Amino acid sequence: MHCPFCRHNDSKVVDSRTSDDGTSIRRRRRCTECGRRFSTLETTSISVIKRSGVTEPFDRQKIVNGVRKACQGRPVSEDDLAMLAQEVEESIRASGSAEVEAHDVGLAILPPLRRLDVVAYLRFASVYQAFEDLEDFERAIDVLRDQQAELAGQQTLVPPAARSAAAPAARRRAARRDAPGAEPEPAQSPGSTDEDHEEKPAPRRRRAKKSADTVTQPRLL
Repeated sequence: MHCPFCRHNDSKVVDSRTSDDGTSIRRRRRCTECGRRFSTLETTSISVIKRSGVTEPFDRQKIVNGVRKACQGRPVSEDDLAMLAQEVEESIRASGSAEVEAHDVGLAILPPLRRLDVVAYLRFASVYQAFEDLEDFERAIDVLRDQQAELAGQQTLVPPAARSAAAPAARRRAARRDAPGAEPEPAQSPGSTDEDHEEKPAPRRRRAKKSADTVTQPRLL
């Protein structure tokens, strides 16, 4: 490692720190000739093999540029594209391959792009999955519909906590209904609770006060 100040080719590592995602290491070095310090960033390199056979380094920006074309006119922000490119790079690094085909990179984009926007997914998939006719589009749309229907069915399920909270109220209503001589329970309006239907004591009848101005008639014998 050449010193950026005196160009000496020898240095010592003073400190090393790993990045949060674990894909790179930052090292603090000290030149043995001039004594000045500098930092280096070491990361694993991934090579992408293009269709022509040319090899080039992996670049997130190329993923962003390619997906941006498929997302034209869609509600997708630049931050969404950056997060997608990061997710694609992490999935490729997790495979452990130092070289990857360009076609495989395009296929790795499809899962996160499907979660981001289905229209952009169909546009991008038509190229990297080589759609040839309308039947290929119909099959892809049917798969998307099945996935959305399954997700909607999971969201409509009543949570266990809600069922457990409603059980005591149902037991109280059943006990009042089965009691001997109990009157039919009135229909419960939407949004009302059992507390609203608890029996309240009947209001006491107030005796009419005699007016002080009332004249008493004499009783005849």
